[in-house]
Amino acid sequence: MSRVEEFQSLTDAEDYFDFFNLDYDERLVYVKRFHIMKKYGELIQKADGHNFETDEKLLDYYKFALISVYKNFENGYSPSAAEIWNTFDKPSACSTCSTSTTCNDLEEVSHGVHACTSQSNLSFN
Repeated sequence: MSRVEEFQSLTDAEDYFDFFNLDYDERLVYVKRFHIMKKYGELIQKADGHNFETDEKLLDYYKFALISVYKNFENGYSPSAAEIWNTFDKPSACSTCSTSTTCNDLEEVSHGVHACTSQSNLSFN
């Protein structure tokens, strides 16, 4: 299996970081998983149709794209309401709570920021 094929078989956000041997904050990826993967997917799609000449250059682009997206979130990027509302039919990304008005699985993750602990893992594919 080629490295590009190996990349294409990845499913979880953490798998992408591990594939490129990149350090990451597990908590940040856990909380922002969907948004990180959504932005990363948008950058991956931009690579379609471009000639990178070699698989190594294509993988370098993928790695740089992941670093760029992650650093944006690490530095406090937060998607706008328009980005979120255009993504979901319902305001909650939580698969358990999406039909509920309250979430019983909230956990404080950082300085008053809460995340639902029942969120399912999301992947790039």
